[in-house]
Amino acid sequence: MSEENNPHRLSIIWSDEARADLRNIDRKTALDILHCADRYLLSRSGDVKKLRPPQTGFRLRCGDYAIEVIGVRHRREAYR
Repeated sequence: MSEENNPHRLSIIWSDEARADLRNIDRKTALDILHCADRYLLSRSGDVKKLRPPQTGFRLRCGDYAIEVIGVRHRREAYR
């Protein structure tokens, strides 16, 4: 099945702040975080938890670090 025909395909859009955070972490750890995120996108496996109020969204734990998901949008709206 092609990516365009798969409605369950996920992607990550890294904010400028998140990119800066990754650059400020040692290279090996940053690569581990990217691999963790990629593994989740491909297999939906990983330590994911819905955040409790007042926080919203989800987090994906990658070793000692966590990726916070702050929004989910259809891709036709995500790139505006």
